[in-house]
Amino acid sequence: MLRRVDHVGDLAYEPMVLQHPDGALFVNGFGRDPDPDAVPQLWRSDDEGQSWQRLDVGDAADGATGNSDPDLAAAVDGTLYSIHLGWDSATQRGTHIAVGASQDLGESWTWTRLSEGYEEDRPWVGAAPGGVAHAIWNDNRGGVRHSVTRDYGSSWSDAVQIQEVGGSSHLAVGPSGELAVRVTPLSWGGYRFDEGVELILVSTDEGATWMQREAPGTRVWIADADRTPQTDLIDRWAEPLAWDDAGGLYSLWSEGRSVWLARSGDLGASWQSEKIVEGKRDLFYPYLDAGGEGELAALWLLGRSELATEELQIQVARIDWPAGTEPPEVRTAEPFEGDTWQGAEKQQRTVGGDYLPVALLNDGSLGAVTPIIDPAQERFGFTYWHFGLASSRESGSVGSESSGPED
Repeated sequence: MLRRVDHVGDLAYEPMVLQHPDGALFVNGFGRDPDPDAVPQLWRSDDEGQSWQRLDVGDAADGATGNSDPDLAAAVDGTLYSIHLGWDSATQRGTHIAVGASQDLGESWTWTRLSEGYEEDRPWVGAAPGGVAHAIWNDNRGGVRHSVTRDYGSSWSDAVQIQEVGGSSHLAVGPSGELAVRVTPLSWGGYRFDEGVELILVSTDEGATWMQREAPGTRVWIADADRTPQTDLIDRWAEPLAWDDAGGLYSLWSEGRSVWLARSGDLGASWQSEKIVEGKRDLFYPYLDAGGEGELAALWLLGRSELATEELQIQVARIDWPAGTEPPEVRTAEPFEGDTWQGAEKQQRTVGGDYLPVALLNDGSLGAVTPIIDPAQERFGFTYWHFGLASSRESGSVGSESSGPED
């Protein structure tokens, strides 16, 4: 099995990664084209990440547009969804949300423009059973909006406001079509801050009605008024949620030098929270994926969240926490460094987005993607990382362990 593969060519900034039910791997991410109507980028690997090919998703005439904030989802029936924001760098505002659907492993696409002209931001897409998929995003008409398709992406419903204030921080879809939406105080590209908005919205009827839940844990946010040009980097953005295959809902967040995980077995009405990591440096930008029963993949960054630094590192973990077991069993890989640089001198590492993704693969191992940004060498692309972190229960051990990336 591979340790890492560098794919050089087109930049995949703020990438997303997933494994299709048939085993193919997909990565999307946006490049250096500032045009909001740039054609989205998507790659597929048919050999477990050893090589990658860029797919033709269509062009602007087909509705394939967007140069920011991508997300990916795959349904159990095989339908693949890719969602993108159009971003105008001159005005620092979103222009539209476009979502594509493919039923042939990304070879052909149907595109729909979900929203346009309302200064949109941070879309997410999630797939449910039976041809149903959901999209959420934030716009300046207020809060979070939701749209649903019930025909495998051929058409989407008109957008409905599901939350008046707050940002569309994450979306997760459960095994029976349950929905969970993380709503945070920061929204609208970071220009709006609504103090005290710490919510998880849950729906069990495809978004017709929503239950408002309090998010577990406590967080300190850097409000817009407290930022300066020298430290204008949001330390929180994607606050990830995930459903396991047994219907358990999980929330992952960081606070200072700690990473916390919470589990709910009653649709977010109550939570059990556990500190899973305590570090010597700031831990930030967590990400989460789930499958099986209590099988989780997690990722977070180590360093200083407000400044790019040569010491910036990335860490992934395999976590097993099915209902009825205590405490969560955590296996962490050794921290590693991405090939993502700020400036031409290669003196400071940077994140390459507001999160880095990790996926729980079909065999229980983990895959992650980091951007390649090396202006000094004119080298751009992405790195696919594979970690053979098996379940600690399967290996006969409990508690926390460390393991490096596979050679």
